[in-house]
Amino acid sequence: MDSLMNAVAPRSPAPAKKPSEVDFRSGAALDQLSSQVSELVLLEQRDFGDQTALEVHTAKDFIFNMLVPVRYFGDTLLSQPTNDQLPLTLPGSHRWTIEAETPRRDERRQGLLSTSYRRRLIYQVLIIMDLIELESGLVQKIDQRLPVANEYLLLSGGAREGVLDLNPEDLGDYAKGADFDLDFTLLVPALKLHDRNQPVTLDMRHSPPCHSWLSLRLCDSKILSRWSVCCQEENGLSPEEEEEEGDTGKGAIPSLGSPQALDGCYFSPALVTGWFWGVVSEAVEELRRSPQRGIPTPDRLERNGPLTTIILQAGSSRVLYDLLPVVSFRGWPAVAQGWLTANHFWDGKITEEEAISGFYLLPCCSALGGRPDREWRLAFSRSEVQLKKCIPYPMAQAFQAAKAVLARILARPRTGLSLYHLRTLLFWACDRLPSTYLSCSDADTPGRLLLGLLDDLAHCILGKNCPNYFLPQCNMLEHLSDAQALLVARKLAHVRSDPSEHLRAALDQAQQAGHLKKELTASTNGHGSPGHQPSNGIISPSEDKLAQRLQQLVTENPGKSISVFLNPDDVTRPHFRIDDKFY
Repeated sequence: MDSLMNAVAPRSPAPAKKPSEVDFRSGAALDQLSSQVSELVLLEQRDFGDQTALEVHTAKDFIFNMLVPVRYFGDTLLSQPTNDQLPLTLPGSHRWTIEAETPRRDERRQGLLSTSYRRRLIYQVLIIMDLIELESGLVQKIDQRLPVANEYLLLSGGAREGVLDLNPEDLGDYAKGADFDLDFTLLVPALKLHDRNQPVTLDMRHSPPCHSWLSLRLCDSKILSRWSVCCQEENGLSPEEEEEEGDTGKGAIPSLGSPQALDGCYFSPALVTGWFWGVVSEAVEELRRSPQRGIPTPDRLERNGPLTTIILQAGSSRVLYDLLPVVSFRGWPAVAQGWLTANHFWDGKITEEEAISGFYLLPCCSALGGRPDREWRLAFSRSEVQLKKCIPYPMAQAFQAAKAVLARILARPRTGLSLYHLRTLLFWACDRLPSTYLSCSDADTPGRLLLGLLDDLAHCILGKNCPNYFLPQCNMLEHLSDAQALLVARKLAHVRSDPSEHLRAALDQAQQAGHLKKELTASTNGHGSPGHQPSNGIISPSEDKLAQRLQQLVTENPGKSISVFLNPDDVTRPHFRIDDKFY
C-alpha cells in the first residue's frame, strides 16, 4: 500500500534553473556575453584548409631562407598552424622534412591513385624544390653580421597584437582582411650572448627601470669588429653637444684601427634597426628583380619605428611579418631576481628552468625622455611563451575577446596604450585570483572574466599605473598625460557600458576578414598555391612516379611519420624516412 501511495503521490518539482547572472553596469546577461566570447574565439581560430596551411608555411620558409643560409633543407611540417607562440631554433645547417598527407575522403572515393591526390603530393614535394632554388640566406650574403647559428623566436600575431612591449605610436596601421590574412612577429637576434663565459655589461645607470644601455667593451675582438658600425662612443656629452662635435657627433662610428678604440662604446639600437632595415630592403629588392616560380612575392615592405614589416603574397594568402632585431641572452637578469621569489600561478605547472630560460633587449627606449640611440628595453618573451601554457582556458578566451574589442578603440589615435598592457594585466590577474575561479566551468565564466579585464584596465588607466609583470618597479603607464588617460578612459567606459554591442562589432569584423579571404581564394580558382604547378594540370612521368611511391608509403604505413629528405645538390633523388628507417 505504501508503495502504491508513493507511486501516485505528486512528485516534487524539478529544481528551477539558475537564472543567468546580470552585469550591474551594462545590464548584459553574462551567459550571453560568454556565448559571444566563445563564438568570437572560434571564429578567430578557424581551421585552415590544405592550401592556406601550405601557403602560411611557405611564407615562413621564405622569411627564414632570406635571413640565413641553408645547407640542408630544414624541418617544415605541412600541418595546420596554431595560435600559440613557437620558439624555433635554426642551427647553421638544417635538414628539412615534409610530411606526406593521407588522401581526403573524396579522393579515397575516386581511388587511392586519384589525380587530385597525386597532384597534392607532388605540390608538397616540388614546392621544396622551388624553395631550394631560392637565394637562401640573401641577407647573410649581403651582410655577414647576423650569427649563422642563430635562434629565432616566432610569435603568433603582429606587433600591433600586443605580443611585445613596443611604443604603439611607431607600429603602423594595418587591418586584418584589408591588408593581410595572418600576421606574425619574428625576433631576429643580431647579437646572441649565450656564452656564460662571455662577460656582458648592462649599464642601467642612465635609464629608468626595464631599460638599459649595452656596453660591448668586454666582448671579444670578433664581435667588436663585426658590430663597430652600430657602436657609439660615450664621451659624456649630451646628444645636442655631440652633434656640435662634428665627426664625433651622435651616431658617429669609432675608429676601427684596433679593438681598443671601441672601449667604452655602446651598442646603439637606432643604428642596429637602421642597419637591419637596409640589408632586408636590399635583399627584398634583389628578390623582386629576379622573381621565381612558386616563391612568395614581397607585396609591401615598410619601416615602422624599430620594425621592418613585410607582407608576402603566398598564393591566395597575404602573410604579414614584423621583423625585429634584438639582443638575445640566456639566463636571467639580476634586476629581475625578485620575481623568482614570489608565488605565481604557474608554480608546479612548468619548471623554473622553463620559465627563466632567457630574455631579450628590444630596440625601444623609454617613453619618458629616453635616448633612442642608446636605450634598449628588457623583454621576457621567451618566458611569456611558457606562461601562456598555464593560463586557464576561460581566462584565455576572455583575453582574446578583450583584445579583439580593444584593438578597434585603441587603433586611432594611438595614445601610449597598447594591447601589451592588457597582456600584463592578464598575468597579474592569474597570480591574484584562485585557479578554481579562473577555470570555473560555469557558462557565465568567460563573460565575467572579460568584464573583469576591462575593469582592471580602466583602474590602471585612471591611476596611470601598470606595473611590469617581471619588473614591478617599472610603471608602464607613467608616460601617460592626464589628457591621454582621460581620452582612453572615456573610450573604455563606452565599451564597458555595452560590452555586448562591441563584441558584435568585433564578430562582424572577424567575419568580414574571413569573407575577404574566401573571395581572394576563390578568385584564384583554387590555383593560388605557392607551390609548383604542372603546366595545364598535366603530371609528368617522373612526377607521377614520385607521387605513386609517396602514396604507396602512406597507404602501407598508416599512423606513421613519413618524411621526404631532399639533397640540395641533387633534388631529383629524394630519400624517404618512415619513423627511424630510411629508404
